Amino acid sequence: MSSAVQVTAKKYDIVIVGGGMVGSALACALGNNTLKIALIEGHEPLTKWPKDSFDLRVSAISPASKAFFETLGAWNAIHEMRATAYTEMHVWDAGGNGSIHFDSAEIGEANLGHIIENRIINKALIDRAHTFDNIDIYCPNTPTNLQLDDNFAKLQLDDGTLLQAKLLVGADGGQSWVRQQADISVTVNDYQQTAVVANITTEYAHQYTAWQRFLPSGPLAFLPVSKNNISSIVWSTHAEEAKRLCELNETAFKQELEIAFEKKLGKILHTGPRARFPIKGQHAKNYVKPHLALIGDAAHTIHPLAGQGVNLGFADAQCLADIVLAAHTAHKPIGTFKTLRRFERTRRGDNLLMLEAMGVFKKLFSNNTPGLRELRNIGLDVSDCATPIKHFFMEKALGR
Repeated sequence: MSSAVQVTAKKYDIVIVGGGMVGSALACALGNNTLKIALIEGHEPLTKWPKDSFDLRVSAISPASKAFFETLGAWNAIHEMRATAYTEMHVWDAGGNGSIHFDSAEIGEANLGHIIENRIINKALIDRAHTFDNIDIYCPNTPTNLQLDDNFAKLQLDDGTLLQAKLLVGADGGQSWVRQQADISVTVNDYQQTAVVANITTEYAHQYTAWQRFLPSGPLAFLPVSKNNISSIVWSTHAEEAKRLCELNETAFKQELEIAFEKKLGKILHTGPRARFPIKGQHAKNYVKPHLALIGDAAHTIHPLAGQGVNLGFADAQCLADIVLAAHTAHKPIGTFKTLRRFERTRRGDNLLMLEAMGVFKKLFSNNTPGLRELRNIGLDVSDCATPIKHFFMEKALGR
């Protein structure tokens, strides 16, 4: 006669599935208190790389996100590794002469934000999470089963470990397993574009400026990632064109990139490896259920043309941490729908507004329709001359 082995669940207050940038930021925000936290990540984070190498994926980090990193105690580590401040932004339209120029000095700020490699942010946050006694990190581990009941969330891991939590947070990306297991649907805005990313070296210095040209097929951005003349490009275009661009030899790719960018920074001297990924906007119908919450890309993804996607995720993490800690301090349950609904009400409106705005911008600029082309060029020029409008855009970009 045989009997099944009863697995005893390890009890936590909060279990976070996804140890990427947003999930690890939430863990750090919940560190150093009496809450017991588990952070689950399926892949060992990259912690070492050649000093002269650059990550293919970078993020434009707003001053609001930088301030969040400072409160987490992670900013100094990020800055020591590499964080390039940009003070200006030039945007212009390939279909006309319309353009707009943003300068942080106009609003009395030192910069508009920082361009930081994703691997640097992730390493700094994971390293910081390891310093908190109330955080257990399960890595590499992936969840295999999720159960939600009236009192708890239960999560089974691939090695048989069973975790029980008052609150389970899905921070596991755009294809969120947690969201799917919780049967939360998403609305999808397929931008019908694919982003080509690479690190490039230009003849002239980038001037600590973010450059973006709107082409009929999609925006092309040059983002400063290091001193002098090294930039990261994000070239959004049709899927077939993205595939073709990635398959070109370096000489041919440099020539096409120079033409597309109008040689604003002179010749393209060198391009590193290229990669491509599809761009889709999506928004979860719900962010929360009893004992469950979604943050970051698990809840929403947007077009990268404004560089705000990950900043929305960090704002999610900060908001959820604040609400949970306030409930805990007041001796109120942290996983009830009533508590979590405050998070959803606070964040959903801002995220939806940004998602819709990026969809409108993409439709407005990624075409060559007569009439509309002239209208958007006039709009760029008018916005460039109208100080209040420019300042409004800059304040939103700063995360205020």
